Amino acid sequence: MTLRMNPYLYMDGNAKEAVQFYEKALDAHVIMLQTFGEMPANPDFPLPENARDRVSHATLQVGDTILMLSDTFPGQPVQSSNQVQICIMTDAAEQATRVYEALREGGQVVMPLQETFWSPAYGIVADKYGINWNISTEVEVKG
Repeated sequence: MTLRMNPYLYMDGNAKEAVQFYEKALDAHVIMLQTFGEMPANPDFPLPENARDRVSHATLQVGDTILMLSDTFPGQPVQSSNQVQICIMTDAAEQATRVYEALREGGQVVMPLQETFWSPAYGIVADKYGINWNISTEVEVKG
């Protein structure tokens, strides 16, 4: 039996831009991206013209993880919260620094990237899309 959890992000009409941002910031690779306009038409639910170019679903490969995202339909609110953070774990402080700097571009620093007693490079940033990222460097425990 397999059990896996994948983060799923909702955007308000800027999912294509976010995909490009995460491609660079996270070294992500786009596996698939489909707009609402590319979906099969449903005569019972006609697609509004202003929804055609919005992303209905995108899947990105980020390291060993899948990140998914889509746009909402026009008029559906998107709310940001600090209740959930996506934690990025790496085994290299240099990589943590690169990812942290890339994600904070246009965003907001919640906790500066710094050395802590559990990590040589740990910090928290809310990116320009309101997504909260917790970046941590794992240290090999010798015992």
